[in-house]
Amino acid sequence: MMKRGRLRVLLGAAPGVGKTYTMLEEGRRLRDEGKDVVVAVVETHGRAATAGMLEGLEVVPRVTVQHRGVELTDMDLEAVLARRPDIALVDELAHTNAPGALYEKRFQDVEAILDAGIDVISTVNIQHIESLNDVVHQITGAPQRETLPDAALRRADQIEVVDLAPQALRDRLAQGNIYPAARIDAALSNYFRLGNLTALRELALLWLADEVDSALQTYRTEHGIDNKWEARERVVVALTGGPEGETLIRRGARIAARSAGGELVAAHVISQDGLHAPHPGALAAQRALVEGLGGSYHQVVGNDPARALVEFARAANATQLVIGVSRRGRVTAALSGPGIGATIVRESGDIDVHIVTHSAAGGAYTLPRLGGALSPRRRLAGLTLAVIGGPLLTVLLVSLRSAEAITSAVLSYQLLVVLVALVGGLWPALFAALLSGLTLDYFFVEPLNTITIAEPLHAVALVLYVVNAGLVSYVVDQAARRSRTAQRAAAESELLATVAGSVLRGEDALHALVTRTREAFSLTAVRLLAGTTVLAADGETGVGPPSTTVPVGRRAVLELYGPDLAASERRLLSVIAIQIDASLEHADLAQTASKIGPLGEVDRMRSALLAAVGHDLRRPLAAATAAISGIRSTEVELSEADRHELLATAGESLETLSDLVTNLLDVSRLQAGALAISLGPVDVLDVVLTALDELHLGPHSVELDMSPDVPLVLADAGLVQRAVVNLLANAIRFSPPGKPARLAASQFAGTVQIRVSDQGPGIPADRRDDVFVPFQRLGDTDNLTGLGLGLALSKGFIEGMHGTLEADDTPGGGLTMVISLPAADNPTRSEESR
Repeated sequence: MMKRGRLRVLLGAAPGVGKTYTMLEEGRRLRDEGKDVVVAVVETHGRAATAGMLEGLEVVPRVTVQHRGVELTDMDLEAVLARRPDIALVDELAHTNAPGALYEKRFQDVEAILDAGIDVISTVNIQHIESLNDVVHQITGAPQRETLPDAALRRADQIEVVDLAPQALRDRLAQGNIYPAARIDAALSNYFRLGNLTALRELALLWLADEVDSALQTYRTEHGIDNKWEARERVVVALTGGPEGETLIRRGARIAARSAGGELVAAHVISQDGLHAPHPGALAAQRALVEGLGGSYHQVVGNDPARALVEFARAANATQLVIGVSRRGRVTAALSGPGIGATIVRESGDIDVHIVTHSAAGGAYTLPRLGGALSPRRRLAGLTLAVIGGPLLTVLLVSLRSAEAITSAVLSYQLLVVLVALVGGLWPALFAALLSGLTLDYFFVEPLNTITIAEPLHAVALVLYVVNAGLVSYVVDQAARRSRTAQRAAAESELLATVAGSVLRGEDALHALVTRTREAFSLTAVRLLAGTTVLAADGETGVGPPSTTVPVGRRAVLELYGPDLAASERRLLSVIAIQIDASLEHADLAQTASKIGPLGEVDRMRSALLAAVGHDLRRPLAAATAAISGIRSTEVELSEADRHELLATAGESLETLSDLVTNLLDVSRLQAGALAISLGPVDVLDVVLTALDELHLGPHSVELDMSPDVPLVLADAGLVQRAVVNLLANAIRFSPPGKPARLAASQFAGTVQIRVSDQGPGIPADRRDDVFVPFQRLGDTDNLTGLGLGLALSKGFIEGMHGTLEADDTPGGGLTMVISLPAADNPTRSEESR
């Protein structure tokens, strides 16, 4: 049986990244190594560098096909099979063959070549992959008619990405290395936008990463490899169905998003007996959230949730495991031993475990309560130690009882009293001292097995036990009290630092302050009111009145719902109220500043307008006045030619004055939002021709590139014309002698673009926004170029018609102004003319 050939595919993110060049370069290298290499078919697209790589390579002649009177050429499959080279270079794997060919698609030709035992090197762009076709359409707005089934590509033995940075690809396009000069402008502003290229590049890399990951999983399965390989970040989130689920899912999604290709996996462990199941609605909502974030949801069956979760994470090759802080209380945790979280951390091995806090585990800023020095749990533990430890110690000492052992027994019971004091404080220690004294007297002091204090020293010993226990208990009690005081002080400092930081950062300080207040004092709810207006609230207030009301300056009142506060807590609350007052003052100042800003802009516009009226309007007005005064003068005899020249001067000056006044009025209408716009279907060609007539421009001044299939736009014809006139006038003014301006129109993704380009000095990228500011001439000082309103008006006109006006670079130097307007739901101009 003939051995099947190997397929190697070069995958690119966009045209021009160098796939064909790389394929030919590889073919030349293999030929130099002694391989029999032929070029079965290659598309150079007129690129000189690509065509140059064909020199020295054998090219199989193409077959010619006649289709509807048109001569088409394509790969000659039969000739390639008859030639039987070692390696065939086949360009454009997704290509559709000419009618009458043996197979419909080129990838089917490649399958036939591979079946013949011939290796193939081919190329394809990411936009041609069938499963990504709609995604690419959404990114670029350009539909792809030629597609390649994913299965055909996945059968390749080797897939490589030919990568090129988006800006480098745009530079290559601008230099004319990809498309002819006439197509460069449209390509740069449409398909080859920086954002489009970046998205396509990421899509290509992620698609290949998925394929590599699939191959890795297959390899691990075939070789029985169970340990984790950190090929990519895979984050497993443990869900219990509790309220913390959404917090954990979002945290896991953020962790996965930090690395390219990160994967989010959520897992819920259910017991084999089906008991202790969470509410199904909560899990359903969390599953929907996981899938909405692009992750996958899984259910795992196991009686030991911790070990079942770790086993699942290992099977999924997880690198990160996200779990929530336990919702159990401290007493429950102490009685039931280590929880699931501790077990997961111990069993996880090389999987990183993130333990995330959440609201169900208690507020992050809850303050410790200042009650007794030792908690009831500590006292209970001390009493338990005395009750259990005393009898056990007695059994041990009785088994070793001797006449000389009395000293050891006394010291042993003394040690027990100290331990009980350290654990439970004063009262459990006194109980242990009394119990140990009685036990010593009963078991170790003559007469044995009776409670008799025959010797005064025995009574003294019992008293010493009690005194020692009291002293040790007092020391322990004071240490615990100071420890709690220090913990509370630290918590108060952290709370105040957080509160102050919220105010200084200018974030949503009011809500942050109210939330921190509720958490710090373990309240049910907190509301901040100004009169009857609720400025911020956190928690459920219920129907009862607030337990505490705190005034916040003269602006608001803070209402607290929940337990009454102690005096020390009220002191801290007063500090928080001061911070809330400062935050309210900050908000008032910010609101005042926001009102002053527009007033400053109005004042600047007013100053600019007065300067324009005082200077720019004076020149045409003075010229018109002088001309009319000369005509009316009786002191000078004017010829008919002189009178005509003066009338022409007056007419031109008044026309200039009318244009200036019209622009000033339009600026006022734009800023007041009162510009009248009448939208309707507009033919871009009609607008362009009218604008050229208005400016008296011919072919020597402007080059036109109007695509015949440009649809009508939804716009106001008069406003579009004024915008085009302004842009053309600027382009003509800055175009060097002998280099005409250029005007092009094309359609892209439901919009029509009108591009007006010049090859002048251009505008730095950091100054492009300035050209659209009224009364801005970007350094012009000749005072002969108007008020600097043309581009500002043009941008206002276009945006008023739901379009955009943007400045871009002209390839080779200069400025290109791009008008984008929505296409009308009407036939194109070429269709209407039929």
